[in-house]
Amino acid sequence: MSEMLNDLPVAEAHCDGPCGVYDPASARIAAEAVVSMTKKMLAIEHPEGHGDAQAMASYHNTMGRYVSIKEEQAHLCKNELLVLWTDYFKPVHLEQYPELHDTFWKAAKLCSAVKVECSTQHCDELMAAIKSIHEMFWATKGRDVAWYTAS
Repeated sequence: MSEMLNDLPVAEAHCDGPCGVYDPASARIAAEAVVSMTKKMLAIEHPEGHGDAQAMASYHNTMGRYVSIKEEQAHLCKNELLVLWTDYFKPVHLEQYPELHDTFWKAAKLCSAVKVECSTQHCDELMAAIKSIHEMFWATKGRDVAWYTAS
């Protein structure tokens, strides 16, 4: 405690909550959901013509759900990456990994790209960036955690 505010102690922590629990896996899982939804969006077939209202409604319902999930998960991925970048990594890590800031910045920009586009290329680039972050993160902890994907 460094001071009192309105008779309440003010605590200081390195982040919003001093839990100390960080892991890039949450960003990877969200990114994998984005990859899955992108592939599903590209694979869904548009009903021919406009005569079958049921088929058209089903198509729009399914596509809307895929878009919603993809955007939600892209935003979640970005948030997870930003918390990891700003709360876990310190100047000593930047000395060890000079590409750290650029890697995170590009990954965050890719989260925006996969949110507004339907690009498997950008999905692949996002997964590759998260893999790099995974490797840097675990190396800073002196642990060899294998990269894997759930899908």
